[in-house]
Amino acid sequence: MADGYFITPKDSDQVEMAVGVYRRTMATTDEAMVCEFFLERETLIQEHSHLNDQVGYVVYGKVEVTIGGEMRVCHPGDSYAVPGGVNHSRRAVVDSLVVDIFSPPMNDYRTEAR
Repeated sequence: MADGYFITPKDSDQVEMAVGVYRRTMATTDEAMVCEFFLERETLIQEHSHLNDQVGYVVYGKVEVTIGGEMRVCHPGDSYAVPGGVNHSRRAVVDSLVVDIFSPPMNDYRTEAR
């Protein structure tokens, strides 16, 4: 169980958001939220936008990230930033793990963990 300041993977269940997209909501405050996303090979997250700023980091794998019409292939160690309101999408070239931070938090991703 989460103790308030520290969240481990066992504190937060992995949620299948769509076929091939698994999210684990980790640490959350009133201002920011950390989420881990596992993307199965060839999974596409369609172009979308939201008002939340989103910054991310590729832990492992290879992900095509498109932000505002500009596409880059991101490898382990690469990061990206999506200002709120900007269209973006991504496609996992291989099985991939990315960590995203949202500010403010995504209300529909909230958990009891804080």
